[in-house]
Amino acid sequence: VQLVESGGGLVQPGGSLRLSCAASGFAFARSIMSWYRQAPGKERTLVATIISTGGSTNYADSVKGRFTISRDNAKYMVYLQMNSLKPEDTAVYYCYAVLLRRWGQGTQVIVSS
Repeated sequence: VQLVESGGGLVQPGGSLRLSCAASGFAFARSIMSWYRQAPGKERTLVATIISTGGSTNYADSVKGRFTISRDNAKYMVYLQMNSLKPEDTAVYYCYAVLLRRWGQGTQVIVSS
């Protein structure tokens, strides 16, 4: 099982980033996938979840209307489109295979002017 995140970086407030997670080694198309984030000195928290078919998603209240989780089962990929970014979105973002309880290594997002 491998999850590899990419797409993080430094962005100004109000900007956008698209995070990607490349999955391998498991039945991705049957897996619920989530994005979590961990800000410095804080606990890791759930950002968004998408079911196996992509037909249902859930979001933390803090990102509703700004972030969109999606997936491409043919490519073994899950994405997190982040718009209208705020400084409080600064964190390391992790991809998570829910039922397997497996994490990626994380990708850093910094929102700052």
